[in-house]
Amino acid sequence: MCIICLASRNGSHFYIQLCFCSKIRWHTNVQPVIADPTTDAFKNNITLFTRILDRLLDGYDNRLRPGLGDRVTEVNTNVYVTSFGPVSDTDMEYTIDVFFRQSWKDERLKFDGPMDILRLNNLMASKIWTPDTFFHNGKKSVAHNMTMPNKLLRIQDDGTLLYTMRLTVHAECPMHLEDFPMDFHSCPLKFGKMTMNHCPIFKCHTYAVTYVWTSKPADSVVVEGESSRLNQYDLLGQTVGQETIKSSTGEYTVMTAHFHLKRKIGYFVIQTYLPCIMTVILSQVSFWLNRESVPARTVFGVTTVLTMTTLSISARNSLPKVAYATAMDWFIAVCYAFVFSALIEFATVNYFTKRGWAWDGKSIVNDKKKEKASAMKKNNAYAVAVANYAPNITKDSGLSTIAKGSAPDPNMAVGKVCGKADPKKTFNSVSKIDRISRIMFPVLFSSFNLVYWATYLNREPYIKDMVRST
Repeated sequence: MCIICLASRNGSHFYIQLCFCSKIRWHTNVQPVIADPTTDAFKNNITLFTRILDRLLDGYDNRLRPGLGDRVTEVNTNVYVTSFGPVSDTDMEYTIDVFFRQSWKDERLKFDGPMDILRLNNLMASKIWTPDTFFHNGKKSVAHNMTMPNKLLRIQDDGTLLYTMRLTVHAECPMHLEDFPMDFHSCPLKFGKMTMNHCPIFKCHTYAVTYVWTSKPADSVVVEGESSRLNQYDLLGQTVGQETIKSSTGEYTVMTAHFHLKRKIGYFVIQTYLPCIMTVILSQVSFWLNRESVPARTVFGVTTVLTMTTLSISARNSLPKVAYATAMDWFIAVCYAFVFSALIEFATVNYFTKRGWAWDGKSIVNDKKKEKASAMKKNNAYAVAVANYAPNITKDSGLSTIAKGSAPDPNMAVGKVCGKADPKKTFNSVSKIDRISRIMFPVLFSSFNLVYWATYLNREPYIKDMVRST
C-alpha cells in the first residue's frame, strides 16, 4: 500500500492531507488523478511527512506524561460495544467486545504542516506516551492482532491524540440470584489507572491522570443494536459514572459503565415450571381413585415424588452453588410439598380404611356368635319344657312340623345379622379425607401460583423505570 496525498481547496489556498487510498478525488469538477510515485511532488511529500514524524519524536521521552509538573493530564474516554455476551451464570462473568477510545492532549506532539491530522498505525503508538489503562474487574482481556494489531492513532496539529483499540474483555459480573429466574442484574465495566488524585506522601503532579467521559452519558457508551441480542437476557440499557476508591496511598478514580440485564423466563417456564405444575396436578388425580386401589395410588404418589426430586436437581445445574434459595427453589419446594402431601394423604386414607374393615369384620363375628348362642339357648329351653309338661303327647308329624317351624333357625338369624352390614356400601364409599382433598389441594395450589407470579412479574416495569431514570 502506498501513501497518497489528498488535495482540498479553501478559497485561493490549497492544502494537502495524508490518507491511505489508491486514488485522489477532487471535490470540484476536476477529474481524479492517479498518483505517480515517480513524480517529484510525491517524493517531496513523503520526505515532508517523514521529517514531521522525525521532528515529533526528536527528544521525546515516552516515559513522562504530558503536562508533567504543570497540569493534570485529562484522558477523555468512550466505549463502542460491537458485541455483548455471552453471560455466564455459573462463573458470574460476561464477555464484551469493544472499541475502546482514549483522547488526551500532548503539547510535545504539536506540528505545523500542510495537513491537520496524522493518521498513524500501532508502530507510532509504541513510541509515544499512552495511558496505562486497565480494567479493574476484568478477568481476562485480549487485544485483537489479526491481521495487524487493531489499533489506530490520530494526532491533530494542536497535539490532541485519539487512540483506539479493539478489545475483548471477560469481566466480572456480581449476581444476586434470590429472584432467579425473574432476576435483574447490573454488570459493571470498570477501568482506570492506578494513579493518585490525592497523595499526602508523594507529589501529586507526578502521578495525576484523570479520566472523564468524552460526551454526555447517553453517548459515552454506545451498544450496537445487533450485538445486544442475547439468548437468556434482555439488555435494558446502560449507565455511566465514576467511582472513587480510597486506599492507604491515596484515592483512585475509576470509570464505570453498568449494563442492565433482565433474564428471559421462557426457557425456564418450559424446562422447569410447566413440568412441576403438571406433576402436582398428576399427584392430585389420585384423590379421585377408589381408596381401595392401593397399587394405582401408590404408583401415582411415588412416581410424582421421584419426578419432583429429579426436576429439583436438574434445575440447579445451570446455577452457581449459592448458599441461599432462589425463587425457583421456593417454587420447586412448594410443588414438592404438594406432591409429598398427596402421598401422605393416601397413606392416611388407606390406614383408616384398613381399620374400618377390621372393625366391621370383628363386629359381625361377635354378633354372629351372640345370635347363635341365643338361638341355642332358646331351643334348649323349649326342649326341656316339652319334656316336663307334655311327656305323654304323641309326637305326630303335624306337631313336629309346628315345633320345627316355631323354632328360630340359627343360620337364618346369623344371615340376618350379617345382612345388617352392607358390603357393597362399605366397599364403594368415598373417604371424607379424599372429598376434602379434592377441593382443598387445587385451591391452595392455584392461590400459591397467583401470589407467586403476581409478586415476581410485577417487578419488571419497576426495573425498566429505574433504568430509564438513571
